[in-house]
Amino acid sequence: MYELLREELHARRGRFTTPHGVVQTPVFMNVGTQGAIKGALSAEDLNRIGCQVELSNTYHLHVRPGDQLIRDLGGLHRFMTWEKPILTDSGGFQIFSLAELRAIKEEGVTFHSHVDGRKIFMGPEESMRIQSNLGSDIAMAFDECCKIPSPYDYVKASCDRTVRWLERCKRALAEYNAAPDAVNPGQMLFGINQGAVYPDLRVEHMKRIAELDLPGYAIGGLAVGETWQEMYDTIEIVEEYMPKDRPRYLMGVGTPGNIIEGVWRGVDFFDCVMPARNGRHGHLFTWSGILNIKNEKYKLDDSPIDPNCDCPVCRRYSRAYLRHLFKAEEMLAMRFSVMHNLRFYNRLMEEIRTALDQGTFAAFRSAWAETLDTRI
Repeated sequence: MYELLREELHARRGRFTTPHGVVQTPVFMNVGTQGAIKGALSAEDLNRIGCQVELSNTYHLHVRPGDQLIRDLGGLHRFMTWEKPILTDSGGFQIFSLAELRAIKEEGVTFHSHVDGRKIFMGPEESMRIQSNLGSDIAMAFDECCKIPSPYDYVKASCDRTVRWLERCKRALAEYNAAPDAVNPGQMLFGINQGAVYPDLRVEHMKRIAELDLPGYAIGGLAVGETWQEMYDTIEIVEEYMPKDRPRYLMGVGTPGNIIEGVWRGVDFFDCVMPARNGRHGHLFTWSGILNIKNEKYKLDDSPIDPNCDCPVCRRYSRAYLRHLFKAEEMLAMRFSVMHNLRFYNRLMEEIRTALDQGTFAAFRSAWAETLDTRI
């Protein structure tokens, strides 16, 4: 499972073993919502840029093409020809984002598909069944992500229900894993801590889900409207009560600076659509800060996006050429930009792990946390 190799204050360097390989942590998971990276990157590309874990979405794959179809074709690893670990989120956040289209009850959530409007019911058992059919290595628990701000009493009731849902998830996944035809009988369940930005609710909820002795735990419900400082404060409050011998996952976060600060506070796993989404709009991460490749000043710039980057794009193409691709609305512009940004994030994690190995992460944080989030 998880092996803690070394620590620097709260920051952790570890190793997490899954049915599809060992993950070196801290790690950034590359988001392929529908079994593909938005920006035309293939599984081969992900290998090339150093991706360790691919993340796909339970809700989206259930709606299209259907989890049973993927199961019939051998599971998600075979379907997308990705041989390394996969994490699937539970669909809870997507249902949260469909707030106008859903109704929450103890049994689960009824909502309407964003694709064709059909009514769908999903509860803990359904989410686990879908993720079992997909055969991911890490299945996320089904939970409710409360918006921030939300009334205290509502968040408390939601946390209580999320604990009950987590207990149901654990029972259901154990049954699916024990089936003789399980796609991935070693599939692991991660619980999710909720509680908005109420410290007492966060701590109490973390204590309760830690008692279920799960393979890993996530901090959810952040990056949905609170300030960065509120997010950092919440991580610090919760971290103290998270099992030390299990990986910690901060869901949906964030900028390079957010990730560095998250590692500093004890987080091991990260994911975010930001590098791919920003890349598709020409916003590129570099070791000097964030640049907008569409700007006029790059029209005659024959240098790479980032001279310190080892991605396939920076090794061969110029800023001027990439700017031209965007102006000409060529699909290649998005592919190149997303490839660069994801390689930057994976390289960032490599540098973070090296700094932790050498006991120099505090200096790394001081040097890079603000710089990497600065717009050039």
